Amino acid sequence: MASSSDATASTSPTPSDPESTESGSATDGPVRRGRVRLRRAAVMAVPATVIAAGLMVLTAEGALGVQFAISGMPFTVTATELDGTGFEQFGGLDSMAEGSPNTGDTGGQVLVITSAIKSATLTKLCQSVDLGGTNLLIKAGGGEEKVQASHLTTDSTELSGDASFENIEIGNDASTLDKAGVQGPIGVFSQQADTVHIANLRQTNYATTAAVFKLPGLNLSFSSRGC
Repeated sequence: MASSSDATASTSPTPSDPESTESGSATDGPVRRGRVRLRRAAVMAVPATVIAAGLMVLTAEGALGVQFAISGMPFTVTATELDGTGFEQFGGLDSMAEGSPNTGDTGGQVLVITSAIKSATLTKLCQSVDLGGTNLLIKAGGGEEKVQASHLTTDSTELSGDASFENIEIGNDASTLDKAGVQGPIGVFSQQADTVHIANLRQTNYATTAAVFKLPGLNLSFSSRGC
């Protein structure tokens, strides 16, 4: 399975970004423009409907301190059930490596929903990457033992499922989150909860990290079909 400041993604502007006219002087333009885009992205990325729709998760600053350029190739993750303690979610931007052939018309930036779970278990995990004509398929946790992850983070563009939360807080400033050990940028809309349960989870992800990731019954293969 593979998720913002460090972990939410780079805020480098795209060369043709029309918002460059809002950035001020040439000296401070890239920094201010990135902040404007990040704040607008967060408002769009985390509507209240996400609570009812699904999950999760992100390239987490704070939890692992990981920062990397995404490949720009999305991958699908499914699970029949996800149970987690310590849940957080906020909007962010991921960036591809300079010169990546996958940048398309986005300038190499992807608007994502960044989520974090302090401790999670997943049943019948499936992950697939479309390589063009064939899929790299990974399955685990289909037996008695479930997939286990700690400090799990994912950057997603789509997610769905039947979700329930305990003690949820909606509208927090992302810099004040304290349920999963991850803090987002100041001024960004977010939400968090003590626990999360999602049945029939399905995600389109661009990045995932975890401090510990246990995959019992791991099976890796190539397939004509994805998850």
